[in-house]
Amino acid sequence: MKTTGVYCRPSCSSRQAKVENIEFYADNDAAELAGYRPCKRCRPTQLSQAQQHAEKISQACRLIEQAETPFTLDALAAELNLSTFHFHRLFKSITGLTPKAYASATRSARIRQQLVEKGSVTEAIFEAGYNSNGRFYEQSNQLLGMTPTRYRQGGRDTALRFAVGESSIGAILMAQSELGICAILLGDDPALLVKQLQDKFPQAELIGGDAEFEQWFAQVVGLVEAPQLGLDLPLDIRGTAFQQRVWQALREIPAGDTASYADIAAKIGAPKAVRAVAGACAANMLAVAIPCHRVIRQDGALSGYRWGIERKKRLLEKEQQEVGTRDQPDPA
Repeated sequence: MKTTGVYCRPSCSSRQAKVENIEFYADNDAAELAGYRPCKRCRPTQLSQAQQHAEKISQACRLIEQAETPFTLDALAAELNLSTFHFHRLFKSITGLTPKAYASATRSARIRQQLVEKGSVTEAIFEAGYNSNGRFYEQSNQLLGMTPTRYRQGGRDTALRFAVGESSIGAILMAQSELGICAILLGDDPALLVKQLQDKFPQAELIGGDAEFEQWFAQVVGLVEAPQLGLDLPLDIRGTAFQQRVWQALREIPAGDTASYADIAAKIGAPKAVRAVAGACAANMLAVAIPCHRVIRQDGALSGYRWGIERKKRLLEKEQQEVGTRDQPDPA
């Protein structure tokens, strides 16, 4: 402000100067070079509160990632000079996860890396930060989708039943592990879908389906054609804690409805994690069963879809038509 010789943040709560007395500069250095001094109220030379919070949580994430043994919530908050309640709320609002869930996701990523690098499963377990074999093995199927030994071998000796067929929106591939349906892929080229499955499970043995599998596959194709029927089959869902929260929220969107990425972020208690929600949608391997196609932009426009925007449009149109037909009154 020319009249006071002070420069402020745009958000400063000080009394607004007249337009003719205001000058704008690209940064603090430029303002000071022009002879202005920093405002003592908004303190533009210091980090904003939002930046300070982000810095604190970034520091907390590094502490979690580097810790040999898990921090307690109280100990982690104390490291940052925050109250336990405030730290927990702040961490979740910025990352979309609780500190405990973030630590679990970090150990999950670490165990995957250690299983490849270390000489034995036991060594990998302790290097990843688990205090005992038993605690890890209780969670191993959920974390890896298979035994640790099989994971080290790239899924070797793991049998995946799979089938490829046609639907009204193109080719569809379904794969089933011993835990449930682990992949539903959409595309134009059946051979490319098989390659994508092989890339995901490079050492797994791909085998044809039995009679029960064929029934499951028919239900999945049926879900594309009649989404209002739903899908009551076991799913082998593999992802981080945050991704799984996003995917669960997607499964709660009714057929015929849509939600924005911001809606999903708010629903899981992480309103600032809109980009992370979009990333979780892009990582979804279970098309239509986890309906990421029902997520659109805030302005209602369609955005990226792993299996193509046109396919996303057709899925939404089909669902809206099916729901509209269902809601029409019966003729007298």
